[in-house]
Amino acid sequence: MSGRRRLDWLGLTPEPERELPVAVAALRAPSPASPPPPPEAQAPAPGARAPAPGARAPAGETPAAGPAAAAELAAAERRRVERLVLRGSRHGWLRYLAEVTELVTSVAEGSRPGDRAAALLAAEVVLDHHRMLIGLPGTGYGRTAEDRTALESAVRVLRTPTRTGDSR
Repeated sequence: MSGRRRLDWLGLTPEPERELPVAVAALRAPSPASPPPPPEAQAPAPGARAPAPGARAPAGETPAAGPAAAAELAAAERRRVERLVLRGSRHGWLRYLAEVTELVTSVAEGSRPGDRAAALLAAEVVLDHHRMLIGLPGTGYGRTAEDRTALESAVRVLRTPTRTGDSR
């Protein structure tokens, strides 16, 4: 292979770039059922600097809820995907999609609260992407075999209507 960077992975499909940011942001968002952060965590301490716009909350802290926060999370996710596509590598892109797969499967298994519709959309988009890897040279298709199996299972679960307290 020449010293040029391989870019064939970029031509698979535009759906991940278009559809994943909003769906993944919804999956990363704090659960609406989770309790709000304590008052001392909501406002910066006197003399503390406010976080930069678009900055992620530190681990263990929950960003503010609401439409503005959802839009901010989606914009941050869109910037991340854009960076991966414009300056990333196939390996980095597959690592990101593995992260998305983990979010989706956690929601499907019930080990993580989350928007089932967003999880289903993300699962279908990533699964379609991974299936198309068979047409590219390299090991991408083989590397994603476990993720494809997990996503197929998650799609089956997420397509099944859930029972609510009213339907028992």
